[in-house]
Amino acid sequence: MTFFDPTKLNELLAVLPEIVLVIWALAILAFDLLSARGVSRRALGILTALGLMGALVACVPAALTAASYAATDPTKLVVLGGLVRFDLYAFAFRGIFIVGAALTALVSIDFRAARAGGEYYALLLLATVGMGLMAASNDLMLLYLATETASISLYLLAGFMRDTKLSAEAGIKYFVFGAVTSTIMLFGLSYVFGLSGATQYQVVADRLALSDSKLLLTFSLLLVAVGFLFKTSTVPFQWWAPDVYQGAPTPVAGFISTASKAAGFAIMLRFLPYVFSPVPSHYVEGSGVWIAMMVPLAILTMLVGNLMAINQSNVKRMLAYSSIAQAGYMLIGVAGFAASFGQNTAETTNALAAVIFYLITYTLTNIGAFAVTGIVAQRVGGDDFKDFAGLSRRSPYLALAMVAVMLSLLGAPPLVGFAGKFLLFRSALSVAAQFNNPVFIWLVVLAVAMVLVSVFYYLRVVLAMYTQRAANDAQPLKVSAPVAWAVGLCAFGVIATLLAIYPLWELARAAALSLML
Repeated sequence: MTFFDPTKLNELLAVLPEIVLVIWALAILAFDLLSARGVSRRALGILTALGLMGALVACVPAALTAASYAATDPTKLVVLGGLVRFDLYAFAFRGIFIVGAALTALVSIDFRAARAGGEYYALLLLATVGMGLMAASNDLMLLYLATETASISLYLLAGFMRDTKLSAEAGIKYFVFGAVTSTIMLFGLSYVFGLSGATQYQVVADRLALSDSKLLLTFSLLLVAVGFLFKTSTVPFQWWAPDVYQGAPTPVAGFISTASKAAGFAIMLRFLPYVFSPVPSHYVEGSGVWIAMMVPLAILTMLVGNLMAINQSNVKRMLAYSSIAQAGYMLIGVAGFAASFGQNTAETTNALAAVIFYLITYTLTNIGAFAVTGIVAQRVGGDDFKDFAGLSRRSPYLALAMVAVMLSLLGAPPLVGFAGKFLLFRSALSVAAQFNNPVFIWLVVLAVAMVLVSVFYYLRVVLAMYTQRAANDAQPLKVSAPVAWAVGLCAFGVIATLLAIYPLWELARAAALSLML
């Protein structure tokens, strides 16, 4: 009897980034335990970022192998006993998670939460592991375990500053809301298993297609969707976001608003239209059910996010509602993808690719926004709009970085945020033309109107930095080198990514195509 099959060794490439990250998390804990207390605190953040870059490098040969399998033998894309999907789609999202975590690790160096020790950075790495497995999951059990791995790590990070009331409150609220939605999702997954008698996505989809339990099938779809909608802070499951983002350590809030949201979209796009593809055929011709579910969610999320952001006096709460609004824009692409799923048209590919591309640009911009906000809060003592007064005189480069990320979140040309919105809205209009569905035209019209509304709250930060004066205008605001590097990379990425739009778009399209194999 053989317990190790060397011919299956290449399957470990499918989870190589996660293997690297788990080993590095243990190494970080060991380094923190064994090193001198004064040395390790600053080094831990840098070491964590280096480990994450190592995991990103590990993605390259694995992604190339996945692309080779997709071209020659797609049956090899399901590995490790059917648990994991070995495709470019998973690796594209892993890149988002890893880059987001690396920037978060660098930004965290000067923050009090990260000074507690290696457990902070280990939790950051384990959250990234969970998200990576979420994106690559091909089995109901792995889906749930990966989701909980990421979620529990983030709950602990959100409440990491136990002696701070807001942080403790953020951790508790995040845990309670997360536990409730996770339970509902697990309830839905149990119905899926009961209806299909299987856990692998392909087998589940095939058996659900033969099911006559129309009402129960739709009910289970709605229950499972709750968990994903919570992750993406989609209305009506967005209530936790403002309080959690405000109370959590600022670098953690930035990570939750980007990587965690991307993980929610990753599994939503892989799981819902694929496993529940039989649902529309039970009711209407085409994909009417998907449009009926996704379009109202997109509308409500855009409206609530943008309108609530206007009334905020705290920048972190404004960024929380901005994050909700951004999820609404991305749901337009999700609706376009789900509405045309299974038809393998250019519109299907472009809608999915637009969401992936948007998440890449959004991760850079939002982490940069939270990084600058955190620096201001650390140095000035608050993160309200008034605390940004005079920043252009105290730290001109920091103010310029904030201008770049604010305008990119707004979608102002020629920044990369404009490219993301343009590709997303164009894909929706293409779906409208292809399927003769004016709903998507009105979605884009509403989205453009909401972008105009967002001008008000994004430019409030810019006006505070450049037109308002502070009592300590003449005192320079000091930023440590690693944090300055992280902010600079975000700002540089927002601008320089314009030069790489075509290769990034082609990467997003390749990832989208791999999902539909």
